[in-house]
Amino acid sequence: MTSPAKLSAQFFDALVPGEVVVQHAGSIGFFSVGAGYRVFKNKRGNVDMNYGFVPASKGGPLHILSAKFAYRPFEIRIKDWATIYPANPGAFVSYHFGKEFDFYWDKSQYEKGYYWWSSAIRPHLSLSNEVKLHGKKIVRGEKIKSITLYSEFNTNELYLVSFFQNHGDLSMRDVFKLGIGVRVGF
Repeated sequence: MTSPAKLSAQFFDALVPGEVVVQHAGSIGFFSVGAGYRVFKNKRGNVDMNYGFVPASKGGPLHILSAKFAYRPFEIRIKDWATIYPANPGAFVSYHFGKEFDFYWDKSQYEKGYYWWSSAIRPHLSLSNEVKLHGKKIVRGEKIKSITLYSEFNTNELYLVSFFQNHGDLSMRDVFKLGIGVRVGF
């Protein structure tokens, strides 16, 4: 039987992230930082929690929190120094802070159903790819286990509906966004 102290230590160890994530663009801010957690026994799943910021010079100021999940179904190993994950499906939710964003539209101003989406929350679908460089072969020392470079295409429900309703007026660039980032594993 496991002692309560050991269970408590295991719980708190699970809260410590295994990765630091830095991303540019990709619907979660002009620049974002966050913490990543590998999930599942095979470590093929990833959960990231990010804070993003868009400066006034780029259309903000905006403050965005996101919770992201991605799964790596395929891998290509390059000897013992790198792994390529060519197609990682995922999903995430972003939340925009600020008084101009709300969960619901003002019912006194708009009749029910006039706007069906929330201005504060955006659910997204994503597809990413990544190259993971194994730390011991790339960086000397025991602290860094891996450095991962990735790109991520995503879209949200509002962009998709707008595209299908106005497909002649919107380009793929209007609907799909690209983010690039680095993930450092410890």
